[in-house]
Amino acid sequence: MSGILYVTGTPIGNLSDLSPRAAQTLESVDFIAAEDTRVTLKLLNHLGIKKPMVSYFEHNKRERGEIICQRIEQGENCAIVTDAGMPCISDPGEDLIRLCAERGIRTVVIPGPSAVITALAVSGLETGRFCFEGFLSVNKKSRGEHLQSLKNEKRTMIFYEAPHKLPATLRDLLAAFGDRKLSIVREITKVHEEVLRTTTAYAAEHYADGSIKGEIVLVLEGKKQEEETEAYTLEQAVALAKELAADGMRTTDAAKQAAAVTGYKKNEIYKELTT
Repeated sequence: MSGILYVTGTPIGNLSDLSPRAAQTLESVDFIAAEDTRVTLKLLNHLGIKKPMVSYFEHNKRERGEIICQRIEQGENCAIVTDAGMPCISDPGEDLIRLCAERGIRTVVIPGPSAVITALAVSGLETGRFCFEGFLSVNKKSRGEHLQSLKNEKRTMIFYEAPHKLPATLRDLLAAFGDRKLSIVREITKVHEEVLRTTTAYAAEHYADGSIKGEIVLVLEGKKQEEETEAYTLEQAVALAKELAADGMRTTDAAKQAAAVTGYKKNEIYKELTT
């Protein structure tokens, strides 16, 4: 009889946030698939649990995913955990869930803390509708395309960010969205937890010096309904496409992106670009 994969949420900082059900699950399974076994070992030691572990992360997920599924199909129960928070959210665990679904393996979720929802709750911004955008790419072209695609997003947007990339990200957010409300939530549930409710303009000027440390979640205000849509001329649309192309984007993609921002047809812009 096949076993079960338990998708188990772990604390994002404060170990007291681990639920009794999660602790019971970690105690009862046959083995644990962990993003970093060293991090998970600290949690298990805190709980007084000894359990076999298998490392499962981005660079070994295909090989280990097969091994994990085979063990579950042979009757073992497994808990998958990430270093902090809910596994499978902006995390290689999503591949394991997909693999289990394809093979008919039962999955059970053990809910736990999530940095996305926790940061949104204390951001002071609208929570009724939101979208999670994960980490922005370090590649300039990909980052630009990502932010441009969100230019007219009306929902509150949530991003993860690393402290060493924060200065550039704050400048990019200001350039892409103008001055909007922004909450910088850092070190959630930890000793130095802090919520900076600010704006993109203020943050780009005062927080882009590299002084903000720790694990960071950015919560950005969406575009307001009452904001007037910018009126672009065709010349401005073509100029935008030229800028994107100059940054390395293919001409057709630059025309498509400029069309999405300005409202002009892609073919119109592409024609002007190539004549």
